[in-house]
Amino acid sequence: MNKLLIIGFVWPEPKSSAAGSRMLQLIEQFLNQNFEITFACAAKTSDNTYDLSQLGVKTQTILLNDSSFDEFVSQLQPDVVLFDRFMVEEQYGWRVAEHCQNALRVLDTEDFHGLRKARELALKEGVDVTVEHLQNDTTKREIASIYRCDLSLIISVAEIDILTQQFKIDESLLYYLPFLLEPIQEEAINGLPTFEERQHFITIGNFLHPPNYDAVLYLKQSIWPLIRQQLQKAELHIYGAYESQKVTQLHNEKEGFLIKGFAEDVDIVMQQAKVCLAPLRFGAGLKGKLVDAMQNGTPCVMSGIAAEGMFGELELNGFIENHPEIFAQKAVELYTNAEVWKAKQNSSFKILNQRFDKANFKDEFAQKIEGLSKDLKNHRQNNFIGHILQHQTLQSTKYLSKWIEEKNS
Repeated sequence: MNKLLIIGFVWPEPKSSAAGSRMLQLIEQFLNQNFEITFACAAKTSDNTYDLSQLGVKTQTILLNDSSFDEFVSQLQPDVVLFDRFMVEEQYGWRVAEHCQNALRVLDTEDFHGLRKARELALKEGVDVTVEHLQNDTTKREIASIYRCDLSLIISVAEIDILTQQFKIDESLLYYLPFLLEPIQEEAINGLPTFEERQHFITIGNFLHPPNYDAVLYLKQSIWPLIRQQLQKAELHIYGAYESQKVTQLHNEKEGFLIKGFAEDVDIVMQQAKVCLAPLRFGAGLKGKLVDAMQNGTPCVMSGIAAEGMFGELELNGFIENHPEIFAQKAVELYTNAEVWKAKQNSSFKILNQRFDKANFKDEFAQKIEGLSKDLKNHRQNNFIGHILQHQTLQSTKYLSKWIEEKNS
């Protein structure tokens, strides 16, 4: 069996974030490709950490800036190394390159962090995103990481376009791999609660993720009061892991603005709700909250950024609106018009089955990994910028890491 080493930014928490779900999807994909998998991580576990041993995945706690990783990876000698986000590649990439030169290095970007940062900067300035915003320090670090790796997994076609057109990255270094989902069956659809059986609005998202907290504030200040004016008995239920005091203090029962905290079972709370709200004002990638909503037949009103890369040319599972008044108007329409609601719900299932059915991606991705592994020398020779960055950038990273290790000893 081939060996895969996944170096995680955090231990997977599929109940807490879309990133956790995404990681489990990748693990399942590689297990189906008959890889023996080791998941290594320097972060602490939590009560929400997924038990990877259930999947037959070995786990290894590693340290930052410590040569013990060199010994570990030298003994393991993986055939493929998957870095979970560019920050992990910065920390461990040079060590992998030194001790496992023939290992295929794959970066799972999760989402384009530089794009998210650009949108955050533009939002704070109250302007549209410019090239200057895009060329931020996060983007520079992330694209350097993309070049140093043999292949980077990109979750959204919109991000593929930006990386190839704006930053001129060769398509051979990028691979479109969205959420890998089980198709939703007719029996499951028929078992979902009806329009009449549901009530209230929902929004969900890990509160450690800045775009989610910003969206909750935006709802509180600009959108929910407009909805509440027309639907005085409706409530907005806000779910998410790791709520802090700044989140819980937004709770207001008189306004029907209810902070519910961590959802043990997202399917249950999503099926109870009639409409999902996702007014994200910055961010990148695909939004797990929209997938949760579609899987449970809950139509959405969302911002353009929330919807990016999700629907292709298919009919939406709700409405895309960026103006608070129109956003609220569409939310009320979905909440009160059963005919419109049912039509948007039906679109959800078509989107899931046509765009994210894992069966449509598994064979081609397996062939890509196998083909790159067999032709790795030629592939790397065609990526000379990657050689430059591997030589120059990682020399500084390497010796900074060694200095930190020496200082800590």
